[in-house]
Amino acid sequence: MKSTQHAALDTAPHARAGSKACAPLTLKPDLEAAAQRWAASFAGELIDRPPVWVTCSPAERLPNYYELVHGDIDTLIERALAFAEGTYWGGDAIPQWFLSFGPDELAAFCGGTLSWSADSPDTNWSAPFVEDWEAAFPLCLQQDHPLWQRLLTLYRRGAERMAGKMLLTPPDLHSNMDLLTAMRGPERLLMDLVDTPELVDRAMDDARAIFREIWAAVREAGRMDELGFCQNFYSMEGAAMLQCDFSCMISPAMYRRWVLPALEEEADLVRHATYHWDGPGALVHEESVFNNQGLYALSYVPGAGQGSHVEHLDLLKRMQAAGKVAHVGGTVDEIKYLHHELRHDRVVYFASVSSPDEAEALLTWLVQHT
Repeated sequence: MKSTQHAALDTAPHARAGSKACAPLTLKPDLEAAAQRWAASFAGELIDRPPVWVTCSPAERLPNYYELVHGDIDTLIERALAFAEGTYWGGDAIPQWFLSFGPDELAAFCGGTLSWSADSPDTNWSAPFVEDWEAAFPLCLQQDHPLWQRLLTLYRRGAERMAGKMLLTPPDLHSNMDLLTAMRGPERLLMDLVDTPELVDRAMDDARAIFREIWAAVREAGRMDELGFCQNFYSMEGAAMLQCDFSCMISPAMYRRWVLPALEEEADLVRHATYHWDGPGALVHEESVFNNQGLYALSYVPGAGQGSHVEHLDLLKRMQAAGKVAHVGGTVDEIKYLHHELRHDRVVYFASVSSPDEAEALLTWLVQHT
């Protein structure tokens, strides 16, 4: 289902100069207007309103992790296309398919095995497999691993089938210290940080090389330089979601030694990086996160029992004061309230609504109050 709102936008200099033209999408006829707003946001500028990712989705669901690992590839692609065609992609939302086998998939590609539980069918994990760092070095991507080859096949066939209609996203990039956690196990890795930090240094060097290799391969298989990059934001020059959930278990000094340099390198590679900042325990690293120049935006997840973004207004304002774009989700009323409180040039809004009319009403209100 297509968005009907076409804003009267001029072709802004920041959207033209040095930028590649966006490839048209039949499921997003107003893509050019959306691309201009994303380009303005990346440049710290504002056109008629902030970028808004607002959707109204059909009742059927996308394939889950288990189905992506085990299902027929042609059937999976057809289901993803049907979902996109039935979704209303309002505002600056871009038709996309998030291709991922689960949060520990990178560890699986390096020699791990995904495990499943009947009690949690929509997630999985990779059983730790590094017993001794010295014996495991060098950590590397196993090019012939069947899951890695399946992912590349999904990207290649998905890009071929979906070109001109929708985009593929990068996978779930639980890289840097999250990758080592999945390989070693959190308890052992925490002890390694204290007992054998020099081995963690070597492991992190390998993890950073693995990220570079995976990013290059996925970028090529998904034809992203040609078709565009998308993961709840959009660019023709590169974009991805970065994270380190393990950070809630370590000190700021450890974060600065191991995680921050890796994040800065990853952000430089992917160009327009959003940091998935997960849970209140990770807020201890606020200073380091704010000072990371490569992170364009911060997407804070309050965590269970911690309320929605409207209840974390002070943190959102601190993000903006540090020069970051705040990713903000909520109900229509919450977004309207926050719009009165936040800087309009450093925010992206996310909302799921019940109808296209509700989406268009929100977009009109935001233009009027920006």
